[in-house]
Amino acid sequence: MPASRLEAFSDGVLAIIITVMVLELKVPTGHHLADLVDTTGVSLLTYCLSFVYLGIYWNNHHHMFHLVRKVSGGVLWANLGLLFTLSLFPFTTAWLDESRFAQTPVVVYGLSLVGAAVAYFVLQAVIIRQQGPESPLLRAIGNDAKGKISAGLYLAGILSALLLGQAGVIVALMCFVAGAVLWIVPDRRIDRVVKEAENA
Repeated sequence: MPASRLEAFSDGVLAIIITVMVLELKVPTGHHLADLVDTTGVSLLTYCLSFVYLGIYWNNHHHMFHLVRKVSGGVLWANLGLLFTLSLFPFTTAWLDESRFAQTPVVVYGLSLVGAAVAYFVLQAVIIRQQGPESPLLRAIGNDAKGKISAGLYLAGILSALLLGQAGVIVALMCFVAGAVLWIVPDRRIDRVVKEAENA
């Protein structure tokens, strides 16, 4: 199966996830900035964080499949696993918002971030196994330091929220934001390998 079909399906699913998430935002009852802050303020912040994460996954997924020509059944299932974990973002984001950052919803949000990171790692591993020892994806990601650091941030956030009470919730949210910021910084590894392949 050509990789383009998998990409098109994944793009459609991610577009639906983002649409579902934005529909959770409440419209202010008044017409002033204070009404926006009171009604939608926290929701808008949690939506922005989750939107950034979905954008990061979409961007990295798109770049990764520049190095994939055909996909096997294993890649299809691994990709579905990633889409499943990402499809939970509207739920965990809404709970985070409705609870006003209570401990358990913050932990569950962190677990959804860990789940997505693990699913993405599995997808990478399945693609690399399919491509064999000369895998261009393996050459591109190297030791995947950013992936390991971000997973460490998510786990640190979860543990902080579990062990440190309300102060730990604040630390957890800072860890989750830091993980997003880490990935917003452009990652040139795959672009470099794609250009090398084009010039070869």
